[in-house]
Amino acid sequence: MLYLLEANYRESVKEFDFTDKMPYDENGFIYEYHGTKREDFEDVISKMIDAQSGIGLPQGYVPETVYFLWDNDEIVGMFRFRHYLCESLIEGGGHIGYYIGEEFRGKGYGTKGLKLLLKETRDGLREDEFYLRVNKDNIASQRVILKNGGYIHHTNGDKVFLRISKQGRKAK
Repeated sequence: MLYLLEANYRESVKEFDFTDKMPYDENGFIYEYHGTKREDFEDVISKMIDAQSGIGLPQGYVPETVYFLWDNDEIVGMFRFRHYLCESLIEGGGHIGYYIGEEFRGKGYGTKGLKLLLKETRDGLREDEFYLRVNKDNIASQRVILKNGGYIHHTNGDKVFLRISKQGRKAK
């Protein structure tokens, strides 16, 4: 069974084991806690949980919720949902960023995980659309977004900016 679970202390061992394999930057998904030692990971979980309420955020950051995508008892991905947009996010990372573990790619986890995230966060979205940005050469992520009702809003240099209506269908 596939489901999303917010970052939490109860699952911190599996959360650490998954994130320990993540690079600092892959296709624009930045994992700022790359290189964290196991004994320091509860501090990372605390920061993730605090970020949901806007506690301890650097200047210019907005509250975000970190979700892990689980397939039964195994974590296969991580999704970030930024609760609203600030100026830098409109042409930056947007509302959603995600990472699927290397060994789980090409199996539909990105598409299914994004679908779950959209459903989970739709009611709390302030804007009419979810904003997402991907690298032009990241065709797999573009397909994931398009399969979830997204459309290409515009491009800029090496980035593609996509939108998904919060009603789940393309905006006119």
